[in-house]
Amino acid sequence: MNKKFIGAHVSASGGVFNAPINATAIGAKAFALFTKNQRQWGAKELDTETIDKFKHELQKSGILPKHILPHDSYLINLGHPDVEQLEKSRAAFIDELERCALLGLDRLNFHPGSHLAKITKKEKENPTIIKPIEDVCLDTIAESINIALDKTQGVKAVIENTAGQGSNLGWRFEHLAHIIDKVEDKSRIGICIDTCHMFTAGYDIRTRETYDKTWAEFEKIVGFKYLMGMHINDSKPPLGSHVDRHHSLGKGEIGLDAFRFIMNDERMDDIPLVLETIDETIWKQEIELLYSFVD
Repeated sequence: MNKKFIGAHVSASGGVFNAPINATAIGAKAFALFTKNQRQWGAKELDTETIDKFKHELQKSGILPKHILPHDSYLINLGHPDVEQLEKSRAAFIDELERCALLGLDRLNFHPGSHLAKITKKEKENPTIIKPIEDVCLDTIAESINIALDKTQGVKAVIENTAGQGSNLGWRFEHLAHIIDKVEDKSRIGICIDTCHMFTAGYDIRTRETYDKTWAEFEKIVGFKYLMGMHINDSKPPLGSHVDRHHSLGKGEIGLDAFRFIMNDERMDDIPLVLETIDETIWKQEIELLYSFVD
């Protein structure tokens, strides 16, 4: 029996209840959504009618809540160096967790945060310069998560690995492990691995050998018990470029073999595997393609 649950980050425009409808239309068995406008701080509260309608459409779709990976607002930075902006981000993150709880969803995907220091490429490659700045930011992110989990219930905070573009942290497995280590409630913390981000951060998954090596490193440093979702994307930029640009499957620098490996890897069973590829008109075909890879 196939235990892979594939979907895409679908539109919730017009109301969150449209997300399961849009997911069903492309043959998805999982999906991601924004529960509010991702480019605005404020949002209308979820009313009872909207919540009920979402749950009704979700039940109709046959998609389970654990196969849904909501994403928080892009404005939130849980490692912000400015106290006022940090407080604003923390309050918004708590609101996002609460919205998920109201919808009956058990996880929230988010980018860890950025230290915002201006650092040259040369400095970035020098651990003695970059490590203290990174460690302070990672500690702040962990503290933000602890505060948010303390004020909410049930919903897991799922950290997404990044490409390491600019001052974004979370691109090294060590960053993810550092945060997890400092989170008090380990039962409510998880990881979402984005294949494009992983690749442009310098982790190769293109051949059987490099795929096995990268995931062995992930298991050793972070642990598969924390893997709660994946973003399935090819990459426009090359390996280790630290540039976040997704591509359609098989059209980028990663190629199709990595996705074949994922589809036959039982460590990725029973979690949402979500496309964020650049051409939503072919999502249905990409979902079918991924299922066709199952041996």
